[in-house]
Amino acid sequence: MNPFPIILAALRRSWLTALLFICIIAATVALGIAISAQERALRQGSGTAADAFDLIVAAPGSQTDVLFSVVYLDPTAGGLLSPELLAALMAEERADFIAPIGFGDSYLGRQVVGTTAEFVDHLGGGLAEGRLFAARQEAVVGAAAGIPLGTTIDIAHGDAGEVGDADHAGDAHDHDHDDDHGHAHDDDHAEEAQQPHQHLHDPVTVVGRMQPTGTSWDRAVIVPIEYTWHAHSLPLGHAPEEGERIGPPFAAQHLPGVPAVVVKPQNYAAAYDLRSRWRGEGSTAFFPAEVLAELYGLLGDVARIMSALTLAAQLLVVAAILAGLLAVLDLQRQRFAVLRALGAPGRFIFLTVWLYVALLIWAGTLIGLPLGLLVAGGVSSVISAETGIAMTPRIGLVELRLIGLLLALSLILSLVPARLIYRRPVAEALR
Repeated sequence: MNPFPIILAALRRSWLTALLFICIIAATVALGIAISAQERALRQGSGTAADAFDLIVAAPGSQTDVLFSVVYLDPTAGGLLSPELLAALMAEERADFIAPIGFGDSYLGRQVVGTTAEFVDHLGGGLAEGRLFAARQEAVVGAAAGIPLGTTIDIAHGDAGEVGDADHAGDAHDHDHDDDHGHAHDDDHAEEAQQPHQHLHDPVTVVGRMQPTGTSWDRAVIVPIEYTWHAHSLPLGHAPEEGERIGPPFAAQHLPGVPAVVVKPQNYAAAYDLRSRWRGEGSTAFFPAEVLAELYGLLGDVARIMSALTLAAQLLVVAAILAGLLAVLDLQRQRFAVLRALGAPGRFIFLTVWLYVALLIWAGTLIGLPLGLLVAGGVSSVISAETGIAMTPRIGLVELRLIGLLLALSLILSLVPARLIYRRPVAEALR
């Protein structure tokens, strides 16, 4: 005997209830898939973002804070690497380049970062358009900064979060403005300067745009480190007779302290030697992968706990749905009893009920798989827009194991209502 005509008839008769059960299961599965896929996407995206930062040297303190400041452009208050140690680090011959990093300024919610042209070229693998900055009042912007080349911008002192409102942080203007426009800008400049936490520095002109990097630097404004030092009334790294020259080599006696330095070692041996050498009382040195491994370990523990909780929640939802289906099937007990009275074997009734319940759970589970990927993609887009880190969630073995486990358990749980319906006496069901 074929159970599927009976199953289809039951679905047509209670289609709204069946659809509701399928939607609940799909939503529950989608939540579990989204959590798992998003956690892996975050791990991969954050790891890729740190690839260009071979070795970071900073003042003693939290390496995690330094990592988030330098790689993910989320600066936190911390110590400065002393000018003496910075000068000694700059003299290292086992590095392809040594780039000081400076923070403290912003433009329309974008971090303004001071560094060297060599590091900008290394980070972006070349520019998408324009050229590297060659003067103190020139800037290169990230691929997603949204600032056209040739734009002159007013950089404000303070964290990007304090000046995120475009109406108050200063308007960009082009070099080709006439005198009237220039006066208008002067008025705007005076008004902006009155805003709290928005002391404006010398304007800079955007001369280049980086290639997309998939990092927070894609939304940054990058200026010469000398601009950052000058804006904060620090030594400029060069002797006065050198004028406004930028970039290395720097004069040791004219260097200020810096929050961090990115070092590009010549080879692996040099990298480990430099890390060991610059781990001392006055400085700390680390590979970003070291700190990320610790964070991933913690994140992995949290992810495993969340996965277990999600699976438990899914099983509870399935159990609740089974209870609901049992109530629905109980309303149809007379139909099954009539089939038994007409000679249908008990195993046929058992198989029909088991398939009916299992199909509903399988349908919800299989719909929840792509739905979960869609949810994870939406969450990744939001996080990428906030942080600049490129993330692409994908379905992996972890998610497939989760789905496989749920499908297997559903086949077992479906035996419960099938057995209860099967064992009910025909005479009792017919009443």
